[in-house]
Amino acid sequence: MNPLALRSLLWLGLFAVSLALAGFAPALGLAPVPVPFWLRVDLAGAISAAMRWLVETASFGLFTFKDLTRAIAALIDLPYQGARFVLVEGLREGRGSRAVTLIPPLGWLTVTLVMTALGVWAKGWRLGLFLGLCFVYLAAFGRWESAMITLASIVIAVPIGVAGGLVLGVAAYLWPLVNRVLSPVLDLMQTVPTFAYLVPILFLFGFGPVAALLATVIYAMPPMVRVTTLALRSVPTELEELSRMVGCTGRQRLSKVLLPAALPDLMVGVNQVIMLSLNMVIIASMIGAGGLGFDVLNALRRLDIGAGVEAGLAITALAVALDRLSQAMAQRSQRPGVVLRGSVWRRHRWGLSVLAMALAISLLGWALPALQTWPESATLSTKGFWSDLVKYININYFDQLEAVKGAMLGWLLLPVKRFLLALPWPWVLALLALAGAQLGGRKLALTCAALGLFILSTGLWEQAMTTLYLCGVSVLIAGLIGVPLGVLAASSETAARVIGAVIDTLQTLPSFVYLIPVVMLFRVGDFSAMIAVVLYALAPAVRYSAHGLRSVPPELIEAGTVCGCTRWQLLTRIRLPSALPDMLLGLNQTIMLALSMLVITALVGTRDLGQEVYIALTRADTGAGLVAGLAIAAIAIIADRLIAAGAAQARARLGLQGETAA
Repeated sequence: MNPLALRSLLWLGLFAVSLALAGFAPALGLAPVPVPFWLRVDLAGAISAAMRWLVETASFGLFTFKDLTRAIAALIDLPYQGARFVLVEGLREGRGSRAVTLIPPLGWLTVTLVMTALGVWAKGWRLGLFLGLCFVYLAAFGRWESAMITLASIVIAVPIGVAGGLVLGVAAYLWPLVNRVLSPVLDLMQTVPTFAYLVPILFLFGFGPVAALLATVIYAMPPMVRVTTLALRSVPTELEELSRMVGCTGRQRLSKVLLPAALPDLMVGVNQVIMLSLNMVIIASMIGAGGLGFDVLNALRRLDIGAGVEAGLAITALAVALDRLSQAMAQRSQRPGVVLRGSVWRRHRWGLSVLAMALAISLLGWALPALQTWPESATLSTKGFWSDLVKYININYFDQLEAVKGAMLGWLLLPVKRFLLALPWPWVLALLALAGAQLGGRKLALTCAALGLFILSTGLWEQAMTTLYLCGVSVLIAGLIGVPLGVLAASSETAARVIGAVIDTLQTLPSFVYLIPVVMLFRVGDFSAMIAVVLYALAPAVRYSAHGLRSVPPELIEAGTVCGCTRWQLLTRIRLPSALPDMLLGLNQTIMLALSMLVITALVGTRDLGQEVYIALTRADTGAGLVAGLAIAAIAIIADRLIAAGAAQARARLGLQGETAA
């Protein structure tokens, strides 16, 4: 019997033992196993005490730590207020109803014209028209002011995130020690849920848009750091050697050779910062960001499905517009430019023309208010449609929906939950260590066991098992849906376009938007949370499956065809096994998205680690929020390391050691 079959039999036996333990240990008084007092650590109390010391006592001689945070806040608030002046408020005198606008902000037509011009400059008239329509949509559906508040935050957060990520990425490239220090920090920044670090930011910087901006930057910066380091390492060594030969200094080599050569890849990082910043707008609205995120959050609180879907679609329109524009700029950076000589007008004719038109429209807005503000009489709305749709489904299909919900709870969700909660913690830690040892050796086994012990020491073991149950069931269902869709997308171009459009929409919709229709149809609870998580985490399962199947070497498929394999045999015996490494990476990403969404589903009644983070946010309890967030990060890191090791073993078995996954 081969080693793989022996390993499979071993894990089947261990699963049988786990079932027995879960079934009989509680009845025999062997579970739950109490946690020894020496394993419990009051980390939450220590973190809260440290934060209080920082805010109330810490001093650097001439100034306190609180003075430092206020100075940082003021430094960020200055450009943010400038962006609000241009896009939202203009210059006003007085307050409330007596306020008089001296200089109006840029109107809807001016901003739409500028965005259209940027699209034409970046790629052509098709992109320009698309961007213009996206911004007209924001104005026509009455979301203009909220969209401009969100855009003002993005305009400030993205440059800070890009600049910070670029500096840290360059430092990690130049100095290996910095890279070794940054790697675990970036892992934590990407796995700790956003709610968790909203608490210390709120504690340090107070409630308001500046705190929201800082949270957005922290959330969006890590991909830029990683992309910068990877892009610089990907620059051909011949270019670097040539720069040394011609006598470039280290600074010249970086600024004149490495960074320009890496620019196309760096623009991918910029795109990621933009998209992650937009993903953060709703969560940031909980600490004072305002804008479209606040509209969605307010609709969720009132269970106003029409307003919530409209605001969510507005965020999607803004996200898609900025995404397409940044991608077009990345592609433009790869094209050789034409150097124009002569007067300023000749060199910048397009930009100056657009500027002149924008100025003219802004001045005309004084005389023609419709050019400045979209007429209220022409405002459109789909609120009634969405509300009536949900009402119709509830009235006509309530019994069927409840039957599906009851079957899923009774036959899948609750049995899995009881099984995991009944397992003794020493047995779970032993299984984690064994899985790490088999997939990655002693080091991975110690890592998994240490992270499991950390979760145990926080006193959040039961909440962690609930998180594991919700995440596991959601990922299983997402895989059962995503893999067949990926197979279909890989086998048909038409299906690929349709499925791709649906997946793109799911990825750009804000995470909170999923909760509104789900709660309206299924009420609060674990089932509603599972549905929202599956919708949010589905995309990687589809994309990676389709990519892996398309990447199967044609020689393998030809060999199978020559041997007389049917289409089903080609799929099950050649294509799917060859695509397994990519599909495992898709599973990894699905788990990461599921864990991030579980924190948000705490709003609909789950009782897991996400709920602990949310409660800590409402109480401004820094220690409890960070500890619960670190427990979620521990689960994410365990899953990431085990799946990465499994993917590496799969590549080794298939002889793909030298290939990199998408």
